[in-house]
Amino acid sequence: MITSKYDWKINEQVPDEGFLKVAKKAGLTKTAAGIAFERGIDNEEKLSDFLGADLSHLHDPYLLNDMEKAVERIRSAIETGEQILIYGDYDADGMTSASIVKETLEMMGAEVQVYLPNRFTDGYGPNLSVYKYFIEQQGISLIVTVDNGVAGHEAIAYAQGQGVDVIVTDHHSMPAELPEAFAIVHPEHPEADYPFKHLAGCGVAFKLATALLESIPTELLDLVAIGTIADMVSLTDENRIMVKVGLAMMKQTERIGLLELLKVSDVDLETINEDTVGFTIAPQLNALGRLDDPNPAIDLLTGFDDEEAQAIALMIKDKNEERKALVQRIFDEAVTMIDPEKPVQVLAKEGWHPGVLGIVAGRILEQISQTVVVLNIENGSAKGSARSLESLDIFVALDDHRDIFTAFGGHSGAAGMTLPEENLERLSEILCNYVVDNQIDTSVKNNLTVDEELDLSDLSLETLKSLDKLAPFGMDNKKPVFWLKDFKVTQARTMGQNNAHLKLKVSQNGADYDVVAFHQGALVQEFQQAQDLELAVTLSVNVWNGATTLQLMLVDARVNGIQLFDIRAKSAQLPAGVPDIFSVENSRAVVVTDLPNAEELKRVFEHKDFEAIYFKNTIKEPYYLTGFGTREQYAKLYKTIYQFPEFDVRYKLKELSHFLKIESILLVKMIQIFDELGFVTITDGVMTVNKDAQKREIADSQIYQELKATVKYQELMALGTPQEIYDWLKSEN
Repeated sequence: MITSKYDWKINEQVPDEGFLKVAKKAGLTKTAAGIAFERGIDNEEKLSDFLGADLSHLHDPYLLNDMEKAVERIRSAIETGEQILIYGDYDADGMTSASIVKETLEMMGAEVQVYLPNRFTDGYGPNLSVYKYFIEQQGISLIVTVDNGVAGHEAIAYAQGQGVDVIVTDHHSMPAELPEAFAIVHPEHPEADYPFKHLAGCGVAFKLATALLESIPTELLDLVAIGTIADMVSLTDENRIMVKVGLAMMKQTERIGLLELLKVSDVDLETINEDTVGFTIAPQLNALGRLDDPNPAIDLLTGFDDEEAQAIALMIKDKNEERKALVQRIFDEAVTMIDPEKPVQVLAKEGWHPGVLGIVAGRILEQISQTVVVLNIENGSAKGSARSLESLDIFVALDDHRDIFTAFGGHSGAAGMTLPEENLERLSEILCNYVVDNQIDTSVKNNLTVDEELDLSDLSLETLKSLDKLAPFGMDNKKPVFWLKDFKVTQARTMGQNNAHLKLKVSQNGADYDVVAFHQGALVQEFQQAQDLELAVTLSVNVWNGATTLQLMLVDARVNGIQLFDIRAKSAQLPAGVPDIFSVENSRAVVVTDLPNAEELKRVFEHKDFEAIYFKNTIKEPYYLTGFGTREQYAKLYKTIYQFPEFDVRYKLKELSHFLKIESILLVKMIQIFDELGFVTITDGVMTVNKDAQKREIADSQIYQELKATVKYQELMALGTPQEIYDWLKSEN
């Protein structure tokens, strides 16, 4: 059935006439103006700042804690020829952060090495054994961390104890106690009041580069755009400026590796936007770190060798395909393990790749609107990730139970953890009890802000161009979501590998558009048939064979009232995971498969209110096709058998059916009716005509009346509309 993933919040704010005039002057349509106004951009000055991308509005990098100290130490190291190590992270933010600092230091003539830790052998953040190797074997005397470091006490203490200074540049949550590093550059550092707290790791790295170079290195902003979008930080203030300029720079990038990655991904440079980064570039870079050694990404982003760049790009593409296959396999296995009786799902199994479990948990959360923990079991230990509803703070729920974990960390919406396998049941109990003890309503879904109702007849590519003025979209500036209702689905078909996705054609007021729905292929029947269907969609451009068209991308769907689905056609599929009427307990949906008698079917529905009913209505003996017999058929039957003193119905029934041209199932009933009325006598399968029988009407037979009722019932179940069937099921007679 179609189930909404979110709780829709329809925007009802309306901009005043004064703002509409200002917005129109700035080239915004009324729709775009309304969306900007709802997001707090409510006067001319704010609108001008928002629509612009003035690099002069970037904050002074020296407002960051320890920036001056860090710059002086790096310059000193370059002047004296020290060996510098840039220590990054295995995700796209860490990759771009390391690349930014590498290129900056090389421009300044530094001797630089870069190392991105392997998530499986090194873990996240400063690793003591790696630090020891580079200090003892490579002669490193200065370490600059990017996108990590504020929690790296042991490794940093070791380095400083060896006389190797560590400069930490990071943006992750500040712990209560900071490491004893030479310098800590962090936008949230308590000893500095940096004006914008939401820089990504690459943003902090760019600030360091700006301070070192004493100018804004615009040629590095393409990397900043990739890392900032990938890390899903707030796209406001200077992040918005850097990303907007960075995306423009990317359209004219000369980075050989980035060009190769875009080429193998079939991306046209002219169409690059935040979606290109969020759905194409970042997932591929992240796939490398999720499955393998992330360090080739540095060569891809900063190298100059054409052949090497092409080879790395192809390798990264292959890793991403491998990642997608792993996610799908684990997702398919994990959803079969869901316990509908529990408010929180803890799903664990051997053989699941730990690098993709966060993605799997997020997909399951989106599908079932429940907090989910997905863990891989290996050598008696379970390791994985959690994704949580807004109503349940997963970090708070588990923070007081660190004794069950080997490692634990996270925030309100997500967490990572490792624990002994024997503690899995305890983990499930803790989370389920937390929900009960704190009276958390797990039926409350995450919110979805819907900006405006959509009229398809008003749509055009110009609409999208106007909305693009509000881009780049991301955290704290979400892509506009529109509410579509009162429309018809004229076509629904699956697409993609294993028919995983869905494409709808919708019509309203004479306008037709395609709607693309990812991961909804299994619901093709439902979307084709649903009544009172409403969609939450975003707008996008589809370029195919040189033609540019506007299409809608499904964000969420909901149905008002009960959902009734007709799956009586032979080609129609039974809905996966939906119980039939005789095994239903607490399910919100049910499928009617083999039809029981009318009274039995009505009893099932008498005290139950389902959200969705699927009608397969398999009829084993289709009396609705034969009817209950005409007067002529009964007369012909009697006339025929009257000619025989005895008639063995066990062996001659088929011949009699063929002779009379009456279907066997009806013929049996007719003979039973004759027997009930005394017209014949049947003994041991041999039928004898009672020539002295009293004259009676066929309608006097109880069997006849039941057959007549059965025909009527079957006609409804076979030929009636789902609504007619439902109305009958809920009727009192």
